[in-house]
Amino acid sequence: MFFVPAHSETSLATAVRAAIDLRRFPWIRPLVAEYATNFERVSQLFSGNPANPADWASTIARVQHARRDPAAIERIVSAQLERRGAPPEARANASLLADPRTVAIVTGQQAGLFGGPLYTLLKAVTAIQLARQVQRDHGTPTIPVFWVDAEDHDWEEVRSPTVLDGNLATRVVTLGDLDGAGSQPVASLVLDDGINDALGELEDLLAPTEFTAETMALLRQQYKPGARFTAGFAGLIDALLGRLGLVVFEADDRAAKPLVADLFAHELSARGRTTRLTLEAGDRMAKLGHTPQVQPDEESVALFYLDAEGRRAIKRTNGDFLIGETARPADALVGDARSHPERFSPNVVLRPLVQDRLFPTICYVAGPSELAYQAQLGGVYREFGVEPPLLYSRSTATLIDSASAKFLDRYRVPLEALHARDESALNKLLEDQLPPTVERAIEETEAGVDEYARRLKAVVIPIDPTLSGTVETTVERMRETLKSLHAKIIHAAKRKDDTLRRQFTRTRALTFPDGHQQERVLSIVYFVNRYGPYLADRLIDTLPMDTGKHYVLTP
Repeated sequence: MFFVPAHSETSLATAVRAAIDLRRFPWIRPLVAEYATNFERVSQLFSGNPANPADWASTIARVQHARRDPAAIERIVSAQLERRGAPPEARANASLLADPRTVAIVTGQQAGLFGGPLYTLLKAVTAIQLARQVQRDHGTPTIPVFWVDAEDHDWEEVRSPTVLDGNLATRVVTLGDLDGAGSQPVASLVLDDGINDALGELEDLLAPTEFTAETMALLRQQYKPGARFTAGFAGLIDALLGRLGLVVFEADDRAAKPLVADLFAHELSARGRTTRLTLEAGDRMAKLGHTPQVQPDEESVALFYLDAEGRRAIKRTNGDFLIGETARPADALVGDARSHPERFSPNVVLRPLVQDRLFPTICYVAGPSELAYQAQLGGVYREFGVEPPLLYSRSTATLIDSASAKFLDRYRVPLEALHARDESALNKLLEDQLPPTVERAIEETEAGVDEYARRLKAVVIPIDPTLSGTVETTVERMRETLKSLHAKIIHAAKRKDDTLRRQFTRTRALTFPDGHQQERVLSIVYFVNRYGPYLADRLIDTLPMDTGKHYVLTP
């Protein structure tokens, strides 16, 4: 454990309480673990090794010479930041995009209500850390960029943040349906009066802290009736991380679409080439023992069409295209993509290429699923003439308070032992607390029963061999009685040590709410309310950048 002063108004610093090998966790994807610990085995799926300085240097050179319009993207991004009133540090970094030497570390996420899960913050923190390191190591202007996936239309994914209440019970705040929700991109959804109800419910659920008033004021500034849903998310990320230089980009910006119109037209003209390349890469993944992330239909197109009916998938049919139930001639739709690119939206396969054509991306900070997606896109990048970035796994962490830290340290409970929803870990812990004399007496009695059975059989069998089964049955009953006595002793210990039970239950509720990983369930706003708006600063100062480890932290 070590402490580093944080750039915060509070005196607390973030402490690393444990660094756990990712391979200890059963929920970690094998591809993620292998990427971090045995890159050579999967190197054929990626454009370079982020652990190799030479790969960084070559990627920087490739990206700096790639086809792009630096002045145009700088104007577009700067205009966004101006509209949202982003911090000056973010605007200063955005201005660097006009310089062809500038490169970017990019990450991104869907625009979850009130900031999305904790891993959204961890992605941004990793991107900022990495941008600073690259600039130090390679001497080239490097900025961190956060791509807001604003055109996604999966309303259920973004409408319901989860927090813990004062009793550490999970509570979900759900925003009512907005006009167009579920069919239109979330960027087109406009908040109504229901946002005030959601904010009020959230404030009632959060345990009051010294930061609650500030946290709620910040949320109410960004989320108000009449504001766009994604603008609220982008504004919140601006407020939390913009002063650290993070440049937040809302990906639905119509002004940016002409810069990637050729990608849309190429996808429509390529006659399924993207699908074939993705499937071929999936086959290579499977041969290496990893499950492909995406299995596109052979008739699918890596684009959606945007109109009054929503964000609709495009499919190939008899040489032409089908949008919903409407047929469109191939030439007409390709022409539409060139002249009206704002009518098109990339799907999960094409989105990274759109991102990396717009920005000088040398590295993407990826979550587990994104890493798997990217493993299938090498051929697609080559097909479209876009330079592929390096990939860097986002930091992964569990944030705990001092009480939970003391419990874990004192009883040496492995973090992963808290994941199970039964009481097996608690029972083992309680057993370990029993006096050694109790366990020894039980063990000696069990050994005595076995010796009794052996001696009894030796005497009985010569008298009547048929009694052997009766002896064994009797002895088995004795063993069961002994097991029952053992269990009763443990239950007595449970009743006696209610404090230990409460500590265990409390720590489990915080680290694995409802049995799920904390970083994937609990909203950013829960942690901002608990630790203050400078939480990100403290994480940047002290969160290590070893992608093969999961960190337990006490902010």
